[in-house]
Amino acid sequence: MSLVSIDNVDMRYGGAGGTLAVQGLDMKVNKGEFVAVVGPSGCGKSTLMKLVTGLHIPQQGTVIVANEHVTKPVSIVGMAFQNPTMLPWRTTLDNILLPLEIVERHRHRLRANKAEYVAKAEALLATVGLKGFGDKFPWQLSGGMQQRANLCRALIHEPELLMLDEPFGALDAFTREELWCVIRDLHAARGTTIMLVTHDLRESVFLADRIFVMSARPGRVIAEHRVEFARPRDLAIMYEPAFNDKVQQLRAQIAEARVTA
Repeated sequence: MSLVSIDNVDMRYGGAGGTLAVQGLDMKVNKGEFVAVVGPSGCGKSTLMKLVTGLHIPQQGTVIVANEHVTKPVSIVGMAFQNPTMLPWRTTLDNILLPLEIVERHRHRLRANKAEYVAKAEALLATVGLKGFGDKFPWQLSGGMQQRANLCRALIHEPELLMLDEPFGALDAFTREELWCVIRDLHAARGTTIMLVTHDLRESVFLADRIFVMSARPGRVIAEHRVEFARPRDLAIMYEPAFNDKVQQLRAQIAEARVTA
Protein backbone atom coordinates (compact mmCIF):
# COMPACT_ATOMS: atom_id res chain seq x y z
CA MET A 1 0.00 0.00 0.00
CA SER A 2 1.36 3.43 -0.96
CA LEU A 3 2.09 5.82 1.88
CA VAL A 4 3.36 8.50 -0.53
CA SER A 5 1.95 9.07 -4.02
CA ILE A 6 3.22 11.84 -6.30
CA ASP A 7 1.33 12.18 -9.56
CA ASN A 8 2.36 14.41 -12.51
CA VAL A 9 3.70 17.17 -10.25
CA ASP A 10 5.12 20.49 -11.50
CA MET A 11 6.79 22.88 -9.07
CA ARG A 12 8.05 26.31 -10.16
CA TYR A 13 9.81 28.88 -8.01
CA GLY A 14 9.39 32.62 -8.53
CA GLY A 15 6.02 32.84 -10.26
CA ALA A 16 4.96 32.04 -13.82
CA GLY A 17 8.31 32.97 -15.36
CA GLY A 18 10.42 31.47 -12.60
CA THR A 19 12.55 28.35 -12.33
CA LEU A 20 10.82 25.05 -13.05
CA ALA A 21 12.31 22.74 -10.41
CA VAL A 22 10.39 19.53 -11.17
CA GLN A 23 8.08 18.67 -14.04
CA GLY A 24 5.85 15.64 -14.56
CA LEU A 25 7.22 14.07 -11.39
CA ASP A 26 5.73 10.66 -10.57
CA MET A 27 6.68 8.51 -7.58
CA LYS A 28 5.08 6.04 -5.20
CA VAL A 29 6.53 4.86 -1.88
CA ASN A 30 5.02 1.90 -0.07
CA LYS A 31 4.41 1.73 3.64
CA GLY A 32 7.48 0.37 5.45
CA GLU A 33 9.71 0.80 2.40
CA PHE A 34 13.15 2.42 2.36
CA VAL A 35 13.65 4.42 -0.84
CA ALA A 36 16.55 6.59 -1.96
CA VAL A 37 16.49 9.45 -4.47
CA VAL A 38 19.65 10.29 -6.43
CA GLY A 39 20.46 12.55 -9.35
CA PRO A 40 22.61 15.44 -10.57
CA SER A 41 22.99 18.56 -8.45
CA GLY A 42 19.99 20.86 -8.84
CA CYS A 43 17.68 18.10 -10.08
CA GLY A 44 14.95 18.88 -7.56
CA LYS A 45 15.71 16.30 -4.85
CA SER A 46 15.24 18.79 -2.02
CA THR A 47 12.13 20.20 -3.74
CA LEU A 48 10.75 16.67 -3.69
CA MET A 49 11.28 16.51 0.08
CA LYS A 50 9.47 19.81 0.58
CA LEU A 51 6.56 18.68 -1.60
CA VAL A 52 6.11 15.47 0.41
CA THR A 53 6.27 17.28 3.75
CA GLY A 54 3.86 20.01 2.64
CA LEU A 55 6.41 22.83 2.85
CA HIS A 56 5.69 23.49 -0.85
CA ILE A 57 2.39 22.97 -2.69
CA PRO A 58 2.73 22.10 -6.40
CA GLN A 59 1.26 24.27 -9.15
CA GLN A 60 0.18 21.11 -10.97
CA GLY A 61 -0.43 17.51 -9.99
CA THR A 62 -1.15 15.92 -6.64
CA VAL A 63 0.83 14.78 -3.62
CA ILE A 64 -0.92 12.30 -1.35
CA VAL A 65 0.55 11.19 1.98
CA ALA A 66 -1.26 8.68 4.20
CA ASN A 67 -4.37 8.90 1.97
CA GLU A 68 -4.66 12.70 2.33
CA HIS A 69 -3.97 15.35 -0.30
CA VAL A 70 -1.08 17.50 0.90
CA THR A 71 -2.22 21.11 1.23
CA LYS A 72 -0.33 22.04 4.42
CA PRO A 73 2.64 20.76 6.47
CA VAL A 74 2.31 17.03 7.17
CA SER A 75 2.37 16.05 10.85
CA ILE A 76 3.24 12.36 10.40
CA VAL A 77 6.72 13.21 9.06
CA GLY A 78 10.06 13.32 10.86
CA MET A 79 12.97 15.09 9.13
CA ALA A 80 16.75 15.02 9.43
CA PHE A 81 19.05 17.25 7.41
CA GLN A 82 22.79 17.47 6.71
CA ASN A 83 23.15 20.14 9.39
CA PRO A 84 21.72 18.89 12.71
CA THR A 85 20.82 22.50 13.76
CA MET A 86 20.63 21.66 17.44
CA LEU A 87 19.87 24.59 19.74
CA PRO A 88 23.14 25.26 21.66
CA TRP A 89 21.42 26.39 24.88
CA ARG A 90 19.41 23.17 25.22
CA THR A 91 20.75 19.83 26.35
CA THR A 92 20.75 16.92 23.93
CA LEU A 93 17.67 15.50 25.65
CA ASP A 94 15.79 18.81 25.43
CA ASN A 95 16.76 19.15 21.76
CA ILE A 96 15.29 15.71 21.08
CA LEU A 97 12.04 16.64 22.86
CA LEU A 98 11.68 19.90 20.90
CA PRO A 99 9.31 18.54 18.17
CA LEU A 100 6.88 17.46 20.89
CA GLU A 101 6.62 21.09 22.01
CA ILE A 102 5.79 22.14 18.44
CA VAL A 103 3.50 19.37 17.12
CA GLU A 104 0.02 20.24 18.40
CA ARG A 105 -1.17 16.72 19.13
CA HIS A 106 1.87 16.00 21.31
CA ARG A 107 2.12 19.28 23.21
CA HIS A 108 -0.50 18.52 25.85
CA ARG A 109 0.68 14.93 26.25
CA LEU A 110 4.25 16.14 26.81
CA ARG A 111 3.16 18.37 29.67
CA ALA A 112 1.03 15.63 31.22
CA ASN A 113 3.44 12.73 30.61
CA LYS A 114 6.91 14.30 30.61
CA ALA A 115 8.56 11.30 32.28
CA GLU A 116 7.19 8.94 29.62
CA TYR A 117 8.64 11.03 26.80
CA VAL A 118 11.97 11.48 28.58
CA ALA A 119 12.21 7.69 28.91
CA LYS A 120 11.39 7.34 25.20
CA ALA A 121 14.12 9.86 24.31
CA GLU A 122 16.64 8.08 26.52
CA ALA A 123 15.75 4.77 24.84
CA LEU A 124 16.32 6.33 21.41
CA LEU A 125 19.68 7.70 22.55
CA ALA A 126 20.67 4.22 23.69
CA THR A 127 19.56 2.79 20.34
CA VAL A 128 21.90 5.11 18.41
CA GLY A 129 24.83 4.62 20.80
CA LEU A 130 24.42 7.78 22.88
CA LYS A 131 23.32 6.31 26.20
CA GLY A 132 24.14 8.72 29.01
CA PHE A 133 24.64 11.76 26.73
CA GLY A 134 21.20 13.31 27.27
CA ASP A 135 22.53 15.94 29.69
CA LYS A 136 25.31 17.07 27.33
CA PHE A 137 25.05 20.23 25.26
CA PRO A 138 25.54 20.16 21.46
CA TRP A 139 28.97 21.79 21.71
CA GLN A 140 30.08 18.84 23.86
CA LEU A 141 29.25 16.36 21.06
CA SER A 142 31.15 15.51 17.89
CA GLY A 143 29.50 16.01 14.51
CA GLY A 144 28.64 12.33 14.29
CA MET A 145 27.13 12.35 17.78
CA GLN A 146 25.04 15.41 16.92
CA GLN A 147 23.72 13.65 13.83
CA ARG A 148 22.80 10.60 15.94
CA ALA A 149 20.89 12.92 18.27
CA ASN A 150 19.30 14.55 15.22
CA LEU A 151 17.94 11.14 14.16
CA CYS A 152 16.48 10.70 17.65
CA ARG A 153 14.77 14.09 17.38
CA ALA A 154 13.29 13.10 14.01
CA LEU A 155 11.92 9.88 15.52
CA ILE A 156 10.70 11.05 18.95
CA HIS A 157 7.10 11.62 17.82
CA GLU A 158 7.03 8.18 16.15
CA PRO A 159 6.51 9.46 12.58
CA GLU A 160 5.04 7.20 9.94
CA LEU A 161 7.45 8.70 7.41
CA LEU A 162 11.09 9.67 7.99
CA MET A 163 12.65 12.07 5.47
CA LEU A 164 16.46 12.18 5.33
CA ASP A 165 18.01 14.99 3.26
CA GLU A 166 21.77 14.32 2.89
CA PRO A 167 21.96 13.57 6.64
CA PHE A 168 25.48 12.12 6.57
CA GLY A 169 27.05 14.27 3.86
CA ALA A 170 29.16 16.44 6.18
CA LEU A 171 30.67 13.53 8.12
CA ASP A 172 33.92 11.65 7.62
CA ALA A 173 33.76 8.30 5.83
CA PHE A 174 34.04 6.12 8.93
CA THR A 175 31.39 8.03 10.89
CA ARG A 176 29.12 8.05 7.84
CA GLU A 177 29.31 4.27 7.51
CA GLU A 178 28.64 3.84 11.24
CA LEU A 179 25.47 5.88 10.84
CA TRP A 180 24.41 3.88 7.80
CA CYS A 181 24.33 0.90 10.14
CA VAL A 182 22.41 2.88 12.76
CA ILE A 183 19.69 3.88 10.28
CA ARG A 184 19.66 0.36 8.80
CA ASP A 185 18.98 -1.06 12.27
CA LEU A 186 16.38 1.60 13.11
CA HIS A 187 14.49 0.78 9.92
CA ALA A 188 14.62 -2.94 10.67
CA ALA A 189 13.41 -2.47 14.24
CA ARG A 190 10.66 0.08 13.64
CA GLY A 191 9.47 -0.53 10.08
CA THR A 192 9.24 3.22 9.52
CA THR A 193 8.87 4.31 5.89
CA ILE A 194 12.05 6.18 4.93
CA MET A 195 12.84 8.49 2.02
CA LEU A 196 16.54 9.32 1.66
CA VAL A 197 17.93 12.03 -0.62
CA THR A 198 21.65 11.52 -1.17
CA HIS A 199 24.57 12.20 -3.51
CA ASP A 200 26.36 9.12 -2.16
CA LEU A 201 25.50 6.25 -4.49
CA ARG A 202 27.05 3.63 -2.20
CA GLU A 203 24.82 4.92 0.59
CA SER A 204 21.73 4.54 -1.57
CA VAL A 205 22.57 0.96 -2.59
CA PHE A 206 23.52 -0.07 0.96
CA LEU A 207 20.35 1.28 2.58
CA ALA A 208 17.47 1.31 0.10
CA ASP A 209 14.90 -1.18 -1.16
CA ARG A 210 14.38 0.97 -4.28
CA ILE A 211 16.36 3.82 -5.81
CA PHE A 212 14.83 6.57 -7.97
CA VAL A 213 17.15 8.37 -10.40
CA MET A 214 16.12 11.93 -11.28
CA SER A 215 16.95 13.90 -14.42
CA ALA A 216 18.64 17.28 -14.50
CA ARG A 217 16.35 20.28 -13.90
CA PRO A 218 13.42 20.24 -14.34
CA GLY A 219 13.56 17.05 -12.32
CA ARG A 220 11.58 13.92 -13.12
CA VAL A 221 12.18 10.23 -12.46
CA ILE A 222 14.14 8.69 -15.35
CA ALA A 223 14.94 5.30 -13.80
CA GLU A 224 13.95 3.10 -10.90
CA HIS A 225 16.11 0.34 -9.44
CA ARG A 226 15.08 -2.40 -7.05
CA VAL A 227 17.94 -3.35 -4.73
CA GLU A 228 17.81 -7.12 -4.38
CA PHE A 229 20.55 -7.63 -1.79
CA ALA A 230 19.24 -9.52 1.25
CA ARG A 231 18.80 -7.73 4.56
CA PRO A 232 20.43 -7.14 6.97
CA ARG A 233 23.31 -5.84 4.86
CA ASP A 234 26.80 -5.72 6.29
CA LEU A 235 29.34 -3.09 5.26
CA ALA A 236 31.42 -5.86 3.67
CA ILE A 237 28.82 -6.02 0.88
CA MET A 238 30.40 -2.89 -0.59
CA TYR A 239 33.36 -4.99 -1.72
CA GLU A 240 31.22 -7.42 -3.70
CA PRO A 241 31.17 -7.07 -7.52
CA ALA A 242 27.36 -6.99 -7.73
CA PHE A 243 27.24 -4.05 -5.31
CA ASN A 244 29.79 -2.07 -7.30
CA ASP A 245 28.05 -2.94 -10.55
CA LYS A 246 24.86 -1.35 -9.21
CA VAL A 247 26.76 1.76 -8.07
CA GLN A 248 28.38 2.11 -11.50
CA GLN A 249 25.03 1.67 -13.22
CA LEU A 250 23.61 4.54 -11.18
CA ARG A 251 26.67 6.69 -11.82
CA ALA A 252 26.37 6.17 -15.59
CA GLN A 253 22.69 7.16 -15.59
CA ILE A 254 23.38 10.33 -13.59
CA ALA A 255 26.32 11.26 -15.84
CA GLU A 256 24.09 10.84 -18.89
CA ALA A 257 21.35 12.93 -17.27
CA ARG A 258 23.85 15.77 -16.73
CA VAL A 259 25.06 15.68 -20.34
CA THR A 260 21.55 15.62 -21.82
CA ALA A 261 20.23 18.42 -19.59
